[in-house]
Amino acid sequence: MKLTFFGAAGTVTGSMHLVEADGKRILLDCGMYQGRRKDADAKNRNLPFPAASIDAVVLSHAHIDHSGNLPTLVKNGFAGPIYTTPATADLCGWMLRDTAHIQEHDAEYLNKRFERRQQNEHVEPLYTMADAEATLPLFQGVKYHTQCSITPHVSYEAYDAGHILGSSSIMLTDASGPSTVRLAFSGDVGRANLPIIRDPETMPPAEYLIMESTYGGRLHKSVSHVITKLADVVNRTARRGGRIIVPAFAVGRTQQLVLLLHQLANEKQIPNIPIFVDSPLAVNVTEVHRAHPECFDEETMAYLRNHEDPFGFKRLQYIREAAESKKLNDLHGPMVVISASGMAEQGRILHHLKNNIEDPRNTVLITGFQAQDTLGRKLVEKWPEVKIFGEPMRVRAEITSLDELSAHADQNELLQWIAPMVPGLKKVFLVHGEPEQSQILAKLLAKRYNLEAVVAAPGQAFDLGSM
Repeated sequence: MKLTFFGAAGTVTGSMHLVEADGKRILLDCGMYQGRRKDADAKNRNLPFPAASIDAVVLSHAHIDHSGNLPTLVKNGFAGPIYTTPATADLCGWMLRDTAHIQEHDAEYLNKRFERRQQNEHVEPLYTMADAEATLPLFQGVKYHTQCSITPHVSYEAYDAGHILGSSSIMLTDASGPSTVRLAFSGDVGRANLPIIRDPETMPPAEYLIMESTYGGRLHKSVSHVITKLADVVNRTARRGGRIIVPAFAVGRTQQLVLLLHQLANEKQIPNIPIFVDSPLAVNVTEVHRAHPECFDEETMAYLRNHEDPFGFKRLQYIREAAESKKLNDLHGPMVVISASGMAEQGRILHHLKNNIEDPRNTVLITGFQAQDTLGRKLVEKWPEVKIFGEPMRVRAEITSLDELSAHADQNELLQWIAPMVPGLKKVFLVHGEPEQSQILAKLLAKRYNLEAVVAAPGQAFDLGSM
C-alpha cells in the first residue's frame, strides 16, 4: 500500500489523499482548496494526477473542502464509484449543485465587470452545473459499520466521526500483500455533546492513521456555555437595535444554531425578534437533516418524540429566493440573519456583510473555523478595513466568535480520540492543519504516547507495506 498526500497537507482545506493498493488508485476525499482566490483557483483547476487514473473515491463527509472538487475530477475523466454514507451522498447532491451555481454566477459577474471596464480578461467557472449533475450518479451510499469491497483485496468500513450529518472516519484494509495493512483516516473528528448528531465513535485497531490536526494546538471552551453566550449576543445586540449577521456553514452549523435558537425561544431567554435563514442551500440541507434521523443524538430525537420540528419554530423564516433576500435590507429593528458561506467567501452572506458591517449597532457572529486569507479570518483577526466585492469597507460592527460550536475536536479531544488506537499504531500522518497546529500535536503524540507523527507535506509519499 502506497500513500501520497496532495491536499490539506501543510494547510487545512483541499482534502485529497491517494492510496495505491491491489493495483488500484483510491482517492480519500477530493476537496476544494480555500484561501487567496488566485491561488485557490489554480490549485483547484490543476489536479496533481490524471483524473482518469483514479479508480474510486472514498469520501469522509460533505463539507466543500472535502467534497467540493469532485466535479472537477469527473470533468477531467474520472468515472468510478464515490463511496460514502447515504446522508453524505444526499448532502452532496445539494452542495455540489450549489457550488457549481456559485462558480457560474461569479464567472458571469466578473466577465461583465471586465467587459464594462474594457479589460481583456475572461473567467471560466471551475466547473458547471452539468459537471455537478454528471458527478451525482457516481455516488454509492454505504451505511456505517458495513464492510464495502473496493477491489478483490481492499475494503473499507465507515464509523461515525461526529462532525456533521453523515460524517465518517474510514478504516481501509489491504489484504493483497503477504500481510494485511490497515490504514485509518480520521476525516474531521467532531466533539462530544454538540447539538443534533451523535458523538464521535472509537475506531478499531490500525497500523497507520491519517489524522486531522485543525485544532492540534488549541483548546475549545466548554460546549455547556454555548447557550448562555448565544443568548448574550442576541440580547445585547437587540438592545441597541442592531442585527446579528451570522456567516454559517450550510451543513451542520446552520442547523445547530437553529436548534439552539429554538431552545432559547422556548425558554423565553431571547426577545421576540425575527430570525432568518437566508440560504437556499441551508434550506435544502435542513431537509436532508429531516430525512436522516438515524444520525440524530438523543436530545434531537426528543423533539421528534414530542412531535416538534427541531429545525422549525414560529419566529423562524427560511428564505430561498434572491428577491426575498434583498427585502431583508428594507426591514427595521433587531433580527438574526444566518447565511452562507461559513468563511464569508461567497454567497449571500457577502451582501449582508456589505450592508451591515459599517453599522456599530450590528454584530457579526463567527461560528466556525476560518481558514487563512478568508474574509472570515480577517474579521476574527479584527482587521479595521476589509474588501467586500472589491470595495473597501470599515469594520464598525461588533465582531464576536462562538468558538464553543466548533465542530472540530480540539487538542485534548483529539488526544482522547486516538488513545484506544495507540497500542497498534506504527505511524501517524498529520493533515488538515496549519503547520504550527500540526507540529504542536506531533510533539504531544510523541511525548504522551511515544508515537511517530509525521506532518505531511504536499506530494510526500510513503510505502506502508515496507515500514
